[in-house]
Amino acid sequence: MSAQDERTALTDRPSLYAYALSLIGTGPGDGPAAGAVSGGQGFPLPAEPPPPDGPRLRGKKGFAAVRAALGPLLTGPAPGADAEAHAAEAAAEIQRRLAELPMPAGPVAGAVLSLPLDEPAAARAVARRLVRTGTLSTPVCVGLALLRRLGEPEDIPVLRALTHLDGLLGLALKALEPLDPRTAALRWLDLRVRETAPLRPFVDALLSGGTRDPRTPLARLPVDTRTVGPSAARRIAEAVDLPGLLRRGPADPRLLARAARLLVRMASPRDYAAEVRAYRGAVELVEGVVRSAGTLPPGVDHAAALLSLAVDLHSGPTRLLPWRDGQVEQLLDALGALLRSPAWEGAFAGPGPGASPAVRRRAEWLRYTRDRVFPAAPPGGRLRVDVLSRDPDDDEPVETRVLVDGEPLVPAVFGRGAGNPPEYLLGEGRLRATEEPREVQLAEAWCSEGCCGALYVTVVREGDAVVWRDWRLPGRLPGGEPAPALPAYRFDAVAYDAEVARASADTGWSWPARTLARLVKQGLTARPELLGRWDCRLSHAVAPARAADRAEVWFVYRPGTFEGTDKQDGPWIQFRWELRDDGTPPAEQAAAALRRLVTEDPRGFAACAGGVQ
Repeated sequence: MSAQDERTALTDRPSLYAYALSLIGTGPGDGPAAGAVSGGQGFPLPAEPPPPDGPRLRGKKGFAAVRAALGPLLTGPAPGADAEAHAAEAAAEIQRRLAELPMPAGPVAGAVLSLPLDEPAAARAVARRLVRTGTLSTPVCVGLALLRRLGEPEDIPVLRALTHLDGLLGLALKALEPLDPRTAALRWLDLRVRETAPLRPFVDALLSGGTRDPRTPLARLPVDTRTVGPSAARRIAEAVDLPGLLRRGPADPRLLARAARLLVRMASPRDYAAEVRAYRGAVELVEGVVRSAGTLPPGVDHAAALLSLAVDLHSGPTRLLPWRDGQVEQLLDALGALLRSPAWEGAFAGPGPGASPAVRRRAEWLRYTRDRVFPAAPPGGRLRVDVLSRDPDDDEPVETRVLVDGEPLVPAVFGRGAGNPPEYLLGEGRLRATEEPREVQLAEAWCSEGCCGALYVTVVREGDAVVWRDWRLPGRLPGGEPAPALPAYRFDAVAYDAEVARASADTGWSWPARTLARLVKQGLTARPELLGRWDCRLSHAVAPARAADRAEVWFVYRPGTFEGTDKQDGPWIQFRWELRDDGTPPAEQAAAALRRLVTEDPRGFAACAGGVQ
């Protein structure tokens, strides 16, 4: 196709904005009706011309090409020139240049998000022309990326319409969120919630517009971790204007409990970012929950929700919200006074006889966590190490939380996952300082280090100080901003050793099955021949969070292990050995398990879990 043919094809196509309006049945001045897309799916984009021939531009070369092609066109007109005509000409030229750029829309938009914009008003005018008149996805994505940075309320109708086109809706939602968070949140929920999901009735109730008060569908909403993830929790709060609901009406215990649970879910590390920090209403919502917490009927579930919220105010991402000076301490004092009051003591009492392991574990967690989050005398010193978790019923990890100068380190500089388990950092002595430098992984991304990275620091003793230096972490925070350049932290060696020793000696965070797993792992690590005689080698030992009465020992059988003739590329079988907590002391159970390996081949009683023959 000649250049003239390409220009004719582009001008003959309707704009993607006009195409979206024709599909959702609204006029240019209207926002699309909620739920206009059946099943919450975006409409497919029209077929587009093939990309230009030649190798695709990527990475730094791609960014440089986008900057060179678009940067000069995002400036204002010459003095006295018509600004609107200038924006139209610039937008047309951008479309032409992008049609010749061998680079997909996604990377182009990513590069635009980092472009320096010396004249924001001019760049905004060009962006508006692109999103309204762009006939191909790449120029429209450029406009959306610019409006994500520069959008204003008048852009809302266009952004709403473009959220209905598959291929544009992600960027359109990101641009719409700061301008119209409720519509963006509802659209996100409509797209992400499957037809059979437990959240579907709630989303449909909001979409239908049949009720102006979302309290009823919200009160029926399940807020368990399997149903509501961190991202969904934030969008639910935005879609119903949860702080406004608390502010406008009389205290409603059901609504208040839902609000506390949603805040806890937003702070979960089981996502690519801590959603609570992206939620603009978080400060007001936390204030509202704490202010009205006394209206909740005392009980285990409400105590667990409030205590989990306190855990995140104490050392989680919620502590990093833009609080006033001293406000976090005031909120924690208020929660501590409530949860330590006589009216709430029953929620922290031990379970009755015959209680299940899960109930016993939750009761122990309540008492232990209350004492750690609301200590009678807060510990001093520059370094603080606490082992904490949220409500065990939420299946959240037990994590080692490090605070330096009162700030939680992992969520502040990493934010992609929880601090590593206490068995790893404290039980195996990785935080102990010696004159030999040791690199320590403090946290790993919830998905995996290979996917989204990890946080490392080198720990070394230098005279009368312990130094944390030579940090390794991803270059950008989850929100896209550059990661901070971390200095070397120096701690008084005596105080450092005392704090690490104190945290290492405290095992009240564990439960019998987890202690059993830890003791069996220690025994097998110290005596590898117990498994080795059967040509087996320990993989790991864990206590599944959702099974409070069970430990699992995972090991690998590989022929020749005992004699040292095994081949890494040879056959192997993985096994899972389940150990049920029988109520006796974990040390006795661990000793019995190790004795069994002296005379019995574990392949005879463990379950096969895969392998290569």
